Amino acid sequence: MPLTLTAAWIVLPAIVMAGGLIGATGIGGVLLVPLLTTLGGVPLPKAIAAASLGFALPALVALRPLRREPALTARCLPLLAGALVGAAGGAFFVRWIPGTVLMAGVTALVLFSGWRGLRRPATASAHPAHALLPPAALVGVGALVGIGSALTGTGGPVLVIPLLMLLGQPVLFAVIAAQAIQLPVALSSSTVHALAGRLDLGLALLCGVLMLAGSIAGQRMAMRLDTRQLQRLVSGLLLAVGAWFAWLLFN
Repeated sequence: MPLTLTAAWIVLPAIVMAGGLIGATGIGGVLLVPLLTTLGGVPLPKAIAAASLGFALPALVALRPLRREPALTARCLPLLAGALVGAAGGAFFVRWIPGTVLMAGVTALVLFSGWRGLRRPATASAHPAHALLPPAALVGVGALVGIGSALTGTGGPVLVIPLLMLLGQPVLFAVIAAQAIQLPVALSSSTVHALAGRLDLGLALLCGVLMLAGSIAGQRMAMRLDTRQLQRLVSGLLLAVGAWFAWLLFN
């Protein structure tokens, strides 16, 4: 594994924390690549490849509530199908689209969604029956998320949560969908990285196991929060991630 012993004492617990954020809110995987590159000294292409496959394991955490909620599972399937196709397309077009332009759009979306989530009362999300998206629309959202995830390397959750919140979907559905969408995105993108020879399987599995452990703990924590508390937590994290993206763009 390319991590030094000194770096491992800092990076590995931080990866568990990122997994905890994934389990609680769906957002957190976006921290993995910066952790590996800035603190772990892992080259960027290998860090992105390892993160892509590593996200598949915490995505398994989302299968637990999906098994208990057949209706929720049916709603997630079109989203996941769209993401699987979209991620493959994004990986194909990544060489032709400027990353700065894409990151600027992602940053604006994340910041606006976080701001809107803090201002919007949770009552609209607590009663989702009036605002459910049809399966065709969910396929489209999943495809957009898959394309954007492959093009920017930010992962599925940081894109799907603001999109679903902007479209008036329940925050609980957005969080669970964000956790589950990592699986098709991970499968598509990591296959491309493996074919290109960038995938460090040992590092990817280590990151995945650590994030999986954190995700289980984070999901249990989220179960203790009511709808409004969860919405505030997700919105606050969106604002923090958006501010970080903005800092990266202008520095």
